[in-house]
Amino acid sequence: MSAAGHPPTRFHRIHGANVCVDPSGTQATRVESFANGVCFSREPLAPGQIFLVEIEEKELGWCGHLRVGLTAHDPRSLETVPEYSLPDLVNLGDSWVFAITRNHNRVAPDAAGEEASARVRGFLSDPYLLIEKVRIPRDKLVGRSRPGRYSHLLDDLYRTNVLPATARRSRIGVLFALQPDGTADMHIVINGEDMGPSARGLPGSRPLYAVVDIFASTKSVRLIQVEYGFPSLQTLCRLAIQKHIAHRLDIDGLDLPPSLKNFCKYE
Repeated sequence: MSAAGHPPTRFHRIHGANVCVDPSGTQATRVESFANGVCFSREPLAPGQIFLVEIEEKELGWCGHLRVGLTAHDPRSLETVPEYSLPDLVNLGDSWVFAITRNHNRVAPDAAGEEASARVRGFLSDPYLLIEKVRIPRDKLVGRSRPGRYSHLLDDLYRTNVLPATARRSRIGVLFALQPDGTADMHIVINGEDMGPSARGLPGSRPLYAVVDIFASTKSVRLIQVEYGFPSLQTLCRLAIQKHIAHRLDIDGLDLPPSLKNFCKYE
């Protein structure tokens, strides 16, 4: 199943007291303090539709980072927007929110062999992120650590430079996937990696809105529109370059599993 045909995502006009949303509805900035930064999606999400933001601006001096999740509360039904998503919004019930930390999706170089394996897996990563039955092209999901006209073509060749989850330009998204019993699982995606089900048993039959809490050291976020379907030509070219480079490397000299070595070579 592909979640195609979704309208562009936007921020809701109802948000925390310290938030300023730009006229396009795609950028939200906390203008003062460290709290009252709760934002919602303008419309409920469809199953498999990702609400993806990029961290645009950080603010030093605060402890804590972005928080994301889902809520079954229509923002228009709230008497006041809670000061915090955690615990205030969650304590209202029917809301599921998690704090993003520095340790999400970081590559831990525990051993040289594992580090080499991670690099080669990065060379040949699937152009799609598969979450249950939803396939999402990775093009827009991965934050870029180095600005430059052509740097996106070679980003996966530098896996040790993977952006920490809380860094500027990091991209974080939330979606839900329906289950056979009618409930839903919530997934958080960080720089193209699925963190797995963060919450289960959500009411799949009720409208679910995305929650983005621009908290503490996160000051501004920008919505990234994701097109479902085929990967871009840039992604296909990058994969071709990566496979060619992997073939030219001395794969036999790396401490990798035999199956991975064979995958790195041309047939």
